[in-house]
Amino acid sequence: MTPPQPTPPKRILSIDAYRGFVMFLMMAEILHLSGLTELYPTSTVMKWIQHHTSHVAWTGCSLHDLIQPSFSFLVGVALPFSLASRLTKGQSIQTLFVHALLRSLILIFLGIGLRSLGKSQINWTFEDTLTQIGLGYPFLFLIALTTLRVQIISLVTILVGYWFAFVLFPTPGPEFPYESVGVNRNGLYTWDGFQSHWNMNSNFAWWVDTHFLNWFPRESRFEFNRGGYSTLSFIPTLGTMILGLFAGNRLRSASSPSHEPTQSSTLRQFITIGVLLLIAGYGIHGCGICPSVKKIWTPSWVLFSGGWCFLMLAGFEWLTQRSQSFGIPTFFIVIGRNSIFIYCLVHIADRYLLQWNRWLIQSILPVDLTAAWLTVIAGVFALAIYWGLLWIMNRKRWYIKI
Repeated sequence: MTPPQPTPPKRILSIDAYRGFVMFLMMAEILHLSGLTELYPTSTVMKWIQHHTSHVAWTGCSLHDLIQPSFSFLVGVALPFSLASRLTKGQSIQTLFVHALLRSLILIFLGIGLRSLGKSQINWTFEDTLTQIGLGYPFLFLIALTTLRVQIISLVTILVGYWFAFVLFPTPGPEFPYESVGVNRNGLYTWDGFQSHWNMNSNFAWWVDTHFLNWFPRESRFEFNRGGYSTLSFIPTLGTMILGLFAGNRLRSASSPSHEPTQSSTLRQFITIGVLLLIAGYGIHGCGICPSVKKIWTPSWVLFSGGWCFLMLAGFEWLTQRSQSFGIPTFFIVIGRNSIFIYCLVHIADRYLLQWNRWLIQSILPVDLTAAWLTVIAGVFALAIYWGLLWIMNRKRWYIKI
């Protein structure tokens, strides 16, 4: 295995900006904008906002659905820079692998801890974004030490192998009791024929969880996940992180003092790869070979969402290249540099901060507001508080890292 050359890495602002944009989308959940749809049921704009601030039922994609793949993709983008930095400091591969294992465990249990908030016991579930990344991170580290050829082979093996695992698992059949696994068979969550291999809570990943998750102490036996999420999604999520690894290696090569590829050629390459991945993912879905389902991270979803990740990274690379004075990159960079901190803070504090802001607004404003608008305004104040805290931390160079 050939590790990256130990040259001091240059910090890439586009990575921070893109990560900050993704975290802002997650933070903006506190606005509950979909609640305004009930006030304006005929508004096309509100319908568009509702679609892109919530997850699709099963297949398809919204902007909100791109949060998790973007976060996973950026783990792969950042890894070549992290490796180069630590190798420059003289750390051995063995030391780095131990650190990768430790980071993996922290991410896994941090995700489980966040999912256990408000529960009477530990909620042994593994679909949280941090947990999914943690499960795949040691493998990503080892893959990052190999050549580009091996990395491509690894990606193809993951996607094809995961596809075969679902295809070889028996289809549920017309008599399958979908109601017993929380599925309303209305066409949103199920298909007939070949694509039924990926029906909600009747597929290979669901079957694995009905065995694996019951190894852990639970109040009642695990039978299904209401959203259809699964533990095994960490395997194709690793594929998403490998796509990020390709982008990170390219960015690091372009930013080195003796780089051959220009920044403009890097942008062109990212846009080309992004478009090709979108076509591939959508084509595989459209042909019925493999539906694009984010909640079980199908191979076609890896390609489709990966295409959007390359295009968004290219967009932020273009913005940060042109001028930081645009304000937009700087706004997101402040968030992106403390992504783990804000991820945890939002999950812990959102409910309490929103409730406190509602009370404060009702005490100050002389007019009565509908519940939906009150929540939106309270959420805006919460976002301002979050961003102000992150701005102070960035100014003081207080960065929470794992």
